[in-house]
Amino acid sequence: MISKAGKALNGHLDHRNPLVFDTHELGRRPGALQRLSRSVDAPGPPSVLGIEGVIGVPEGAPVELDLRLESVMEGVLVTGTARASAEGECVRCLEPLRQEVAADFQEMFSYPDADDRGRSSKAEPANDAEDDEDRLFIEDGLFDLEPVLRDAVVLALPMQPVCRESCAGLCSECGIRLDENPGHHHDAVDIRWAALQGLADTVQDGEKDNMGGAEAGVDEKQEK
Repeated sequence: MISKAGKALNGHLDHRNPLVFDTHELGRRPGALQRLSRSVDAPGPPSVLGIEGVIGVPEGAPVELDLRLESVMEGVLVTGTARASAEGECVRCLEPLRQEVAADFQEMFSYPDADDRGRSSKAEPANDAEDDEDRLFIEDGLFDLEPVLRDAVVLALPMQPVCRESCAGLCSECGIRLDENPGHHHDAVDIRWAALQGLADTVQDGEKDNMGGAEAGVDEKQEK
């Protein structure tokens, strides 16, 4: 399974893509090592580095990669770390936030002609096809790191980001930020007394009306 973003128009991996790496210098001798550092721009849709609508590395933002390539019998084992700044929104107070993320990953990129030593000799073709869908391959000495990078960054990001652990969030009644108004509160009314309070107000209004009528009667008598 090869990421479409790393492919050229002819269907092969494009060596000009910064997330496509060349293994020709590493060679195929088992045990050979190569260390690489590269700064790349974060890809955009559909390969977003993050959780859409929650937090992620903005398209075009710098991503620092430190990689270790090791040649093994089956292919190239890639171990690395990606560092970048993610942007999102605090789930408590809804304010914008920025968070540094470091995502570690390790992935095997297999040679297309490598023998499948780990498979059973009685494995059925259907199972082989399913295994191939889960594997990443080297194509013409190139491999595309983008799907591995995307998965690693998503796993390293918080599902519910907060601007700080002590964030008090928003008032559930009026939406004001509680951190800026620590003494903010609303007088709570017990719903069990709400009906009685309404009845008391009605009685008071009725008494006022009666008193007004009585005073009017007294005035009439005095005029007579």
